[in-house]
Amino acid sequence: MLQEFNHLMDYIETHLTEEISGKDISKIVGLSDYHFKRMFSYMAGMSLNEYIKNRRLSVANVELINGAKVTDIAYKYGYQSIEGFSRAFREWSGFLPSVVTKNKIQKSFPKFSFFIDIRGGISMEFKIEKKEKFNIVGVSKRVPIQFEGENHAILELAQSITEQQRNEMHQLADLYPHQVLNVSYDFDDGFLEEKGYLTHMIGFATTKENTFDDLEQLFIEESLWAIFPNQGPFPATLQETTAKIYSEWLPSSDYELADIPGISFTKHNGTSENVYSEIWMPVKKKVSDKLG
Repeated sequence: MLQEFNHLMDYIETHLTEEISGKDISKIVGLSDYHFKRMFSYMAGMSLNEYIKNRRLSVANVELINGAKVTDIAYKYGYQSIEGFSRAFREWSGFLPSVVTKNKIQKSFPKFSFFIDIRGGISMEFKIEKKEKFNIVGVSKRVPIQFEGENHAILELAQSITEQQRNEMHQLADLYPHQVLNVSYDFDDGFLEEKGYLTHMIGFATTKENTFDDLEQLFIEESLWAIFPNQGPFPATLQETTAKIYSEWLPSSDYELADIPGISFTKHNGTSENVYSEIWMPVKKKVSDKLG
């Protein structure tokens, strides 16, 4: 996988003046655009869009020092106006393009290269488990995307569940863990900048079909799942484990993400200091590159 990531970095370098589509990205890295961008953000500490913008401005800086006109550079790197380019360039470098041209000020943002960095010696506990197809029945709503801390919109969704809905969910629930699951899917494009919305479902796993009008049903197809148990302060431990899965475990494992919503559950015990959670990541075995 790291090889594919580095191929994409090379591709970006040779296409900085062009639009780089999600289709191009998926073809090179062998993952859906969404899954790759999520993994990239955890590994790189920034979104892919931010990385591409920084590389374009870094190369533009060099061209300005070498005498290129601001007008030409602005349109070359996809800006609709000189003002838009100047504003973005100043936010990035701290200087207007004209000042950089005059005083030969250079700020650089190097091209990324990916490699495995073994640090800390802390192993991640996980197991690979095959699960037959099942349903999740519950309630859902569009909620703001939020990476850290408790999402108040999700708390409000949980609090909106009626006693009747709760009883109906329990009637249908017949699969592990026999308690509330959290499922997030249908992310807006602004996900990696922590903008926009996603659909969040709170419900139970079941082999049964939903027969209740006030509940929704989400179908989960048969898949392998990488299951990561974790315990500690909630929600920080859960969020940190998710980040490690994307930035450390996935790139070095024999698996890649399947295009199925991820699932988690948490056993609340009245305190948030030492909470048990599990993260279920849908995965599939990596396909080995064919020789020749």
